[in-house]
Amino acid sequence: MNQEVTKWVDFIQPTRDGQAEIAQAKAKVPASLSAEEEARVITELKQLLKEEDAVLVAHYYTDPRIQALAEETGGCVADSLEMARFGRDAKEQTLVVAGVRFMGETAKILSPEKRVLMADLEATCSLDLGCPEEEFSQFCDQYPDRTVVVYANTSAKVKARADWVVTSAIGLDIVRELHRAGEKIIWGPDKHLGHYIQQETGADMILWQGSCIVHDEFKADSLALFRQSHPDAMVLAHPESPASVLAQADIIGSTSQLIKAAEASNSTRFIVATDRGIFYKMQQAVPGKELLIAPTAGESATCKSCAMCPWMAMNSLAKLRDVLEQGINEIKVEEEIRLGAVKSLNRMLDFSEKMRLNVQASGDLADDQALFQHVGPA
Repeated sequence: MNQEVTKWVDFIQPTRDGQAEIAQAKAKVPASLSAEEEARVITELKQLLKEEDAVLVAHYYTDPRIQALAEETGGCVADSLEMARFGRDAKEQTLVVAGVRFMGETAKILSPEKRVLMADLEATCSLDLGCPEEEFSQFCDQYPDRTVVVYANTSAKVKARADWVVTSAIGLDIVRELHRAGEKIIWGPDKHLGHYIQQETGADMILWQGSCIVHDEFKADSLALFRQSHPDAMVLAHPESPASVLAQADIIGSTSQLIKAAEASNSTRFIVATDRGIFYKMQQAVPGKELLIAPTAGESATCKSCAMCPWMAMNSLAKLRDVLEQGINEIKVEEEIRLGAVKSLNRMLDFSEKMRLNVQASGDLADDQALFQHVGPA
């Protein structure tokens, strides 16, 4: 079996004084498996999940073979919030999280009594890396009168420093409510998502200048040209994308919202501006429709991510088998930090539940779709 290859990835490292630097982090490209090896690993994984009272919880952006295994074994394929909710409510006492580190931490925060294992503890996220707790706390300390709202793509320590944790699906609603209450906001870490919410709500927001290396690479000029070649295609974009890309989108939404939008649309072709890992579940929802990835580089340019998160790609079937077999790569969160983080997470969960209770269906499908547009996971 081939050895892993280390790839160095550039990302934006903001600082508390509003500046930004280019930093690097490594991503280890997993070894490839032959068809025979893959079949054997899958068989072993299925058996280990039973023996270890474990369930596989996978993100939309992981390898389709991992997503398929999660489905086949009674696990979950979802966004980060639904992954944590599923893990919290699952009867199994071991959660095997296929995703990046903050997702494993979120699962542990909500399920402290369970064992949470990850394929690779070094699988991270440019938003998490670009928002170190000490720097972000010093940034927040400059504005003590503001409410701190952070995106789910952050460490447990940053969540513990925040007043609210939000996801891309419910962030608009929470910030809108805070704005109505007269609160001023510090937002972190994704500047594009923060700018989008600021524009939509009119809230007074100071933004941390982080970005997702996948979504930051979608190019407005290239997208405009691509749309000319596919004039019948609907553009679906995640709000972590630049404003110039969102300006061309027919639908802006979280991963789960984009899947639902494709399913509800009469269009037969979609240009999708998010990680191409979403194609596995989106194609299940719209089997007869064509999915095209939005361009990530201009002419003669080289993309850094090519619409695939290099850290999500660190998850592999072989690694998942090994962590279950050996009991390694367990996520730990200090109790003091967990207690702080669970408060900000529970605020969001409680708000979400209240929204579900307060929204009354009218019976008119068109009206009800609008009512429920922003209710759901990240």
